Amino acid sequence: MTFKPATWPRRLRSQEWYGGTSRDTIYHRGWMKNQGYPDDLFDGRPVIGILNTWSDLTPCNGHLRELAEKVKAGIWEAGGFPVEVPAFSASENTFRPTAMMFRNLAALAIEEQMRGQPIDGAVLLVGCDKTTPSLLMAAASTDLPSIVVSGGPMLNGYFQGERVGSGTHLWKFSEAVKAGEMTQDEFLEAEQSMSRSSGSCNTMGTASSMASMAEALGMALSGNAAIPAVDSRRRAMAQLSGRRIVQMVKDDLKPSDILTKQAFENAVRTNGAIGGSTNAVVHLLAIAGRVGVDFTLDDWDRCGRDIATIVNLMPSGDYLMEEFFYAGGLPVVLRHLGEAGLLHKDALTVSGGAIWDEVKGAVNHNTDVIRPVERALTPQGGIAVLRGNLAPKGAVLKPSAASEHLLKHRGRAVVFEDIDDYKAKINDDALDVDETCVLVLKNCGPKGYPGMAEVGNMGLPPKVLKKGITDMIRISDARMSGTAYGTVILHTSPEAAAGGPLAVVRNGDMIEVDVAARRLHLDISDAELADRLSSWQPSHEQATSGYAWMHQAHVEGADTGADLDFLKGCRGSPVGKDSH
Repeated sequence: MTFKPATWPRRLRSQEWYGGTSRDTIYHRGWMKNQGYPDDLFDGRPVIGILNTWSDLTPCNGHLRELAEKVKAGIWEAGGFPVEVPAFSASENTFRPTAMMFRNLAALAIEEQMRGQPIDGAVLLVGCDKTTPSLLMAAASTDLPSIVVSGGPMLNGYFQGERVGSGTHLWKFSEAVKAGEMTQDEFLEAEQSMSRSSGSCNTMGTASSMASMAEALGMALSGNAAIPAVDSRRRAMAQLSGRRIVQMVKDDLKPSDILTKQAFENAVRTNGAIGGSTNAVVHLLAIAGRVGVDFTLDDWDRCGRDIATIVNLMPSGDYLMEEFFYAGGLPVVLRHLGEAGLLHKDALTVSGGAIWDEVKGAVNHNTDVIRPVERALTPQGGIAVLRGNLAPKGAVLKPSAASEHLLKHRGRAVVFEDIDDYKAKINDDALDVDETCVLVLKNCGPKGYPGMAEVGNMGLPPKVLKKGITDMIRISDARMSGTAYGTVILHTSPEAAAGGPLAVVRNGDMIEVDVAARRLHLDISDAELADRLSSWQPSHEQATSGYAWMHQAHVEGADTGADLDFLKGCRGSPVGKDSH
């Protein structure tokens, strides 16, 4: 930790708009005064943008208006000037074809909001899974002092005496209906218990995983990740974060000071310990690409390979985020990693101090929720990065959510050319498939879907489910929800729509998976593979205009974060010329 606070007072970037007596300054300052702001608010105090991803169509973030008021209170208390700014809000449960397609658009829009408006620092008010990475990507690109405030997870759901995890039980109950183990009426009744309070998913899905990543990276105050949305301590956290961002601006504590290679390594190990989402892979790669840190899939495998999953939460385990918070939350996990020599203890956080100083006193209040390593859910958690002739640039699998007996397997490929082909065939009892087969889904990657939708956790064929089988190997270039589970190989790169080997897999081909050896192999000769690839023609839908066209033309592969190629790197926050 080498950060040295800047000297205060100094001239802030907001003074390029508001400081002085020129015509242009009066233009900017005078219009703001129509809201009743007194003169002394423009005297050089930090102007803090509260980038609020609230939206009625982002249910995970539906309570962020209230939280923004607590952030404002903290900013006022610390002598700052809060301005709330609506930010592009991409919700996975409402956006089609997938919110992932709009993560980069949100990051682009928010980056330009941050750069083009008179703010000195930002509070990133986030919740649903794509809002956290998109705002972090924007902050990394502008390098303005920024702090994450998460909306928090919803409370536990219950159905017939059983904990119900948002997302996780949606997939579980849907399969139970197809297997004849649950009626449709029971499924509809269970729906009422899946989302019983404000907040994001109550499982260790992508939203909670990314909240945990923000905290592990040092971009949120300690304890931010797990506080339930409706708990009063969530509002207190928002107010404290509002106070903190003002001092961060005075100190000029920027994302580039915090988001170092060591911070990303801490996050990878944390993701393994919590059984976090595979989606964290593409999001952290994208954030690293924005801040300019050399961070790759190999780092994911290197740092995560020997990490035991100790957090007993769905979809990998038994509990939900509410219990995780009561047990002590992420600080307990970080303390465990530190004591095991798996944490860069001097990594800087938004607190201005080292991460170890924030967590070394954390207490575990429930050793069944946050387990000791000798009772870990799996001794080899993390994210496994597989390579081979089927995935030359890598594919990922979450061992803690997989079935142990399938981690080494050879099976016959049952191929679906795209998601429509899968939907047309999967429920047909005439489909030539059994539990030893490998389901292969193509054209669902960043270019192919387009946007890389969460369809990789393909539901199993009913004819297999009715035999009592609950898992099969599934391979695709898609993503899966962080709330999902199973032996699912994802993000296969290069994707099928870019002419990767996945594009030429045929029904009946044999595929070998060996997770311990990190191997994913299509059992045909090199000559046969080369011949198939030479005659391949794209079959995915091609956009001809609008954002979909721009996305398909410029999106990079999942192996580097699926960002747009022209958005890589930090562009900073220079103040543009005033045209008035």
